[in-house]
Amino acid sequence: MRFTRTELPEVILVEPDVYPDSRGFFLETYHQKKYAEGGVPGPFVQDNHSRSVRGTLRGLHAQVGRPQGKLVRAVAGEMFDVAVDIRRGSQSFGRWVGVVLSGENFRQLYIPPGFAHGFCVLSERVDVEYKCTDFYDRDDE
Repeated sequence: MRFTRTELPEVILVEPDVYPDSRGFFLETYHQKKYAEGGVPGPFVQDNHSRSVRGTLRGLHAQVGRPQGKLVRAVAGEMFDVAVDIRRGSQSFGRWVGVVLSGENFRQLYIPPGFAHGFCVLSERVDVEYKCTDFYDRDDE
């Protein structure tokens, strides 16, 4: 399992070990101890699943009073995923990083609290699952 800090060091690209065989594959999508050692602290309190069609742009989403960290992955399909530093006073305020996440590359992106998150769908459809470090609060978005 590889944890790579991006140009925004708090944003971490996770490349899990995948074990394929003639029946399909196996991978761990989250292991608290391994992820914490890789810089993904958690704890996560909510899991979400969304589906979107080609060309859909979702985001940029953020909560101000109760910021959420997110561990994002595409289960099926492909998307361009983006994290933007919206922490006022941060040296990297306004900077962003983007990566392609897909059901084929198994990558995940950890987006810490204080960053906005969004993605654009590149395939016909994408199914996205993500873990959150705080609960969704519509009034705080």
